[in-house]
Amino acid sequence: MTWFEHDRQFAEMTAYGRGMGQTIVCPAFSLQFFAKDGPGGEKTEEPTSKKLSDARKEGQVAKGKDLTSSVMLLCLFMVLRFTVGSMGEKFIQCFQKNYTLIGDLFESTHGEFNMQYTINVIQSASLDMLMMLLPFFAVGVVAAFVIEVVQVKWRPTSKPLHPKLSKFNPINGVKRIFSVKTLVGLLKQIVILAVICIVAYNKLKTRMSDIYKLYDISLTSAIMLLGDIIFDIGTVICVIYVIIGIIDYVYEKRKFKKDMMMTKQEVKDEWKNTEGSPEVKQKQRQKMAEASRRRMMQAVPEADVVITNPTHFAVALKYEQNKGKAPVVVAKGEDFLAAKIKEIAKENNVEIVENKPLARMLYYNVELDEEIPPELYQAVAEVLAFVYNIKNKRT
Repeated sequence: MTWFEHDRQFAEMTAYGRGMGQTIVCPAFSLQFFAKDGPGGEKTEEPTSKKLSDARKEGQVAKGKDLTSSVMLLCLFMVLRFTVGSMGEKFIQCFQKNYTLIGDLFESTHGEFNMQYTINVIQSASLDMLMMLLPFFAVGVVAAFVIEVVQVKWRPTSKPLHPKLSKFNPINGVKRIFSVKTLVGLLKQIVILAVICIVAYNKLKTRMSDIYKLYDISLTSAIMLLGDIIFDIGTVICVIYVIIGIIDYVYEKRKFKKDMMMTKQEVKDEWKNTEGSPEVKQKQRQKMAEASRRRMMQAVPEADVVITNPTHFAVALKYEQNKGKAPVVVAKGEDFLAAKIKEIAKENNVEIVENKPLARMLYYNVELDEEIPPELYQAVAEVLAFVYNIKNKRT
């Protein structure tokens, strides 16, 4: 391809560009920032991510306490179901061991009280009971942790633990005790307790025949039967409690969202405070610059030629012949960026041409992703013709 063919194509592109109109697309703005607040400053806007984040830092999250308690209780009953037999045997062994120790105490002291021996017996019994209850404690802690993470995700904060003088104010304490929220919570617990008592009573009536058998069977069998009855009743209660907990969680989540709603004025103020912060703007500019540099470097391998100063400036051009457009600046930089552009060009076999005046003109007058101006058509055409001749000779 000769230089004249390039020059003619650029002339045709110039005529084409002059004959075409341009469409200006206005940026979209959120009209909520120009709206007026409703009467009384009504909270009609969805909570922003910043407000939700700030509320979370203060320990304000949507979670159902009843759901956590019900799942913990259900897990404990499941552990009881699978360990009731072994727990019964351990309980009998513990009873026999400590009863024997008490008998030895009376025999050795002839009925006199021995403080140290008594303390040893109590410590031994307490340790045995703790080892029997350890699986329940472990399962309870794990269940509580998992259900809390499921509800509010993992983002711990220590702010709710910080002391506040308002918490020591007796007037505020009385207000919290007799507040609507406290009364609603008390009413809810009364309803839950009533439902559980009714279910437990009806379920217990169906197992009365089994309870009467406790007097006629061995101790081990009685413990296993009693564990089965407790598990049967407890499971039904836990399932109902879990359902209540789920309903409570849905209610608390909706209530939290409603409480977090914002007025239009609050949204505007937050937007102004956030966007007006010099630190935030600086970070935004840095991120935009970094993203622009990454895109620019990714475009260098697709360029047709890199025009250099040769040390201070480097401008990469790309020309697509079939689209009827002038060459476009896909990357440019000075000093360190110029060296980086040349390095990437060498790695990807992009031709590098030294032209000091043209490199400076392109760098200062043409922005990224913009077509070159008509004044530079001929100069760029000569460079491209030179590059294409080299490529043709190589092929």
